[in-house]
Formats: sequence, structure tokens, C-alpha cells
Amino acid sequence: MQPLKKTHNMRRDPAPSRAAYKAQRLMLTPGFRRFLRVGLPVIAIAAAVGIYLSDSDRRDALELKVSEMRRAIEERPEFMVNLLAIDGANDAVAADIREIIPVDFPITAFDLDLEDLRANIAQMDAVASVDVQVRSGILQINVTERVPALVWRTYEGTILLDAAGHRVASIARREERPDLPLVAGDGADVAVGQALEIIAASGPLLTRVRGIERIGERRWDLVLDRNQRILLPEDNPIAALERVIALNKAQDMLARDLTVIDMRNGQRPTIRIADNAIEALRQIRAEN
Repeated sequence: MQPLKKTHNMRRDPAPSRAAYKAQRLMLTPGFRRFLRVGLPVIAIAAAVGIYLSDSDRRDALELKVSEMRRAIEERPEFMVNLLAIDGANDAVAADIREIIPVDFPITAFDLDLEDLRANIAQMDAVASVDVQVRSGILQINVTERVPALVWRTYEGTILLDAAGHRVASIARREERPDLPLVAGDGADVAVGQALEIIAASGPLLTRVRGIERIGERRWDLVLDRNQRILLPEDNPIAALERVIALNKAQDMLARDLTVIDMRNGQRPTIRIADNAIEALRQIRAEN
């Protein structure tokens, strides 16, 4: 028998080849379709940009163009700052603020570091708080100043302190602020609150108070006129002072020739008589 010969009338197998089947399955995968739709164009664009920027002259030209476009936007009139306004500060503090702001007007708002400006101003002794904003072409600085509460006399000079003990400013002489009480002594700045309480509690003695001195960084002496001094204890000085005021009211004690009233030992207060009074007493006893 002779083998059968293939003819053109024989049917072809309709099943796809293995490679075609895998390609069709791959096209049905969401991740691959997303890659063709998004990833492949991105890769192509990145490759084109990389080839374009591989030339240094092209890079320099592109950077220059971007810089020019950015500067053109930043220097538009609506972004320019032309004036500086300072509110809440006295003339001296305002002048100091202007000195520490390294800004030449007009300037674009994009070149202003508002947080850095605020931090620099907040470091000033006289400034309690500060707010810095740009409004309608104006660099607006709103300042809350520290309020002096005491004059602190130190070896380094005379300093104004606020009620929290923060330094406010230096003054040349105590006479510049006669309206404020005077404190002295090391560590007085960290106990300002107690010093103010003692001064407030001095009541009828207030007109005679010349100052209050911190002793050993732990207690206070209340200094009066006529070279009189009240030595207050470390603990509960207000009660000790009130006791002195009561004794003075009852016996007019501070009108006598006393130099020191020592209240450090509450169980046994002591007084010190002036030298001239002691000498006069000796003469009286000698004559008798």
C-alpha cells in the first residue's frame, strides 16, 4: 500500500501554540496591562529625558530657563515685600529689631525665612513673644515686650528683671527707674517671685523700704532707711515680716535706735542696737 499524501483540503488544528497561549494569558493579567498603559510610557519618557540631559550644555540651558521662570514668578508684584512694620515695641527695641533683620527692601516673600526671623527676635532680652507675618506686601512684626518689675543691682551692672526673673535690659543707674523696687545679691533673679511677695507684704513699711537683698542665695534681708535691716528666715519669710510689722505697730519698735531685727530664729528673735545708742546707755549707767 502507498502512504497517504497530505492535501490542501485537510483542516488545521485551531488550538493556539504554547507561546501564543502564554502571550494571551499575559495580556489578560491586570498588572501587565497596567505596565503597558503606564509603566512603559514612563520608561520611554525617562529614557528620552536621560538622553537629552546627558549633554552638559543642554542641562545648563534647562537649569537657566527654569531659574528664569521661577524668578519671574517670585518677583511678581503680589509676591513682593516692600515695607517693614513693627508693633508693640518701644523705639529702642524696634531699632534693635531692625538691626538684626538682614533684609533689604523690596524683597520677594520667597526669600524670607519667617521662622528664622522670629527665632532671632525672640532671643532679645526685652521680647516676651513675637509673631512674624507677611501681609499685603508688608513684613509685619508684632512684639510683646517683657514688663520690668525689679531693678537688680549686680557686680556687673544694674539690670531690669520682669516678674519671672527674665532679664529685660541694662540701665546705667538705679535712678533711671525709681518706680521699681531694688533687689541685690547673687541668685536674686531666680527668686524674684518671693521678693515681690515680701515687698507687697511690707505694707506700712513700704515707704521706708530701700531694697531687698538675697543672702547666700537662700534667704532675704529687707533693707529700710536709717540703716535698719530686717533679717528674714529662709522658710516662711512673709510670716516673719508680718510679725515684725505687728510688733512695730504695738511698740513703735522701728522708731528706736535699732540697726538689725533678726527673725531667722522664729523662737528667739533678736535685735541689734545702734553703736551710738549703746554708748549713750553706757554713759547713763556710769553716771548712776
